[in-house]
Amino acid sequence: MDNAACPTTQASMSLFERYLTLWVGLCMVGGIALGRFAPSVATTLDGMTLDVNGAPVVSIPIAICLFFMMYPIMVKIDFGEVVQAGKSTKPVLLTLIVNWAIKPFTMYVIALFFLGGALNGLIGADAVDLVKLPLGVDLSVGDTYGAGTVVVVDGIQMLEVPLWRSYLAGCILLGIAPCTAMVLVWGYLARGNDGHTLVMVAINSLAMLVLFGVIGGFLLGVGQLPVPWEALLLSISVYVALPLVCGYFSRKLILRAKGETWFKERFLHRLTPITIGALLLTLVLLFSFKGDVILANPLTILWIAIPLTIQTILIFAVTFVLAKLIGLNYRDAAPTALIGASNHFEVAIATAVMLFGLSSGAALATVVGVLIEVPLMLLLVRVCLRSERWFPAA
Repeated sequence: MDNAACPTTQASMSLFERYLTLWVGLCMVGGIALGRFAPSVATTLDGMTLDVNGAPVVSIPIAICLFFMMYPIMVKIDFGEVVQAGKSTKPVLLTLIVNWAIKPFTMYVIALFFLGGALNGLIGADAVDLVKLPLGVDLSVGDTYGAGTVVVVDGIQMLEVPLWRSYLAGCILLGIAPCTAMVLVWGYLARGNDGHTLVMVAINSLAMLVLFGVIGGFLLGVGQLPVPWEALLLSISVYVALPLVCGYFSRKLILRAKGETWFKERFLHRLTPITIGALLLTLVLLFSFKGDVILANPLTILWIAIPLTIQTILIFAVTFVLAKLIGLNYRDAAPTALIGASNHFEVAIATAVMLFGLSSGAALATVVGVLIEVPLMLLLVRVCLRSERWFPAA
């Protein structure tokens, strides 16, 4: 292998992307400090919500941040290439099967084994978490719903659930959200087929419109967690469908007005720091509410990271082997495996916040997915590059 031809991390990733784990760590510290020394600021921001029947459903600041996280991803999608990709069935079927028929269920089983079993005593068998009541559900104080009990906190009805189940919910949301953003970087670093990567991203984005809610609702129900179908549908509409529609039409308008060169070299380049900045601001708010939990049990991050790490490596290995068995060349196999291994943490965070609340354990679990994403995926990129000779030439 010619190392000189291999793109390096330093040259291929922006400053924000290259040190994403560091920025996430700093946001953790900043958020915890905000919650401890200026709690009124975070509380005021979290109180800016759209309410349904008196219950907070959408956090306006978070919704704005998350839209700017999602829009740059969606505006990159070329739907003409998606239609063309349908002629190549093997990689399309492999991506859909791994991401929607295998990955969600292995994530559930692995997370359940560790969070509900092997690590349950370390998390706290009796520890509880407060999450939002499902939208449209009429319950009284003391009623049970799944594994939770309705309680009143500061005059608002909440659902008290075992803490480990709340972490499980966050893992489930990560497991049903295949990556559609950073995987473009991972595929490039692995010397994959960029066109193939973008097409697979587009296909998964469209599949997410249908399967995210269906599979997510099913697994949350199996895990005895609240299944807020109305909020789940609203989450898909706000955080997937709306950016997708805006991205589609704005892409057409910009290409018509400015041309493809300006769109790719100027417009998309300017969007990247906005995306990462919106993500980091969201994390500051999230950690401002979870600071007490983390300070009381700093190993919480580790307990959540263990099943997420195992899941990532397992799905990568399964996809990479299947790609080899069905005869994909390396440039298609590498990004396909990396898409399966990585998670769409933007959607997972957005959905966890909307369904369970900014201060929920589910939201914290999705943030751990961000924390481990960069170092783990860079490791898997190296595995891909070292395995290139195993595949037939393109």
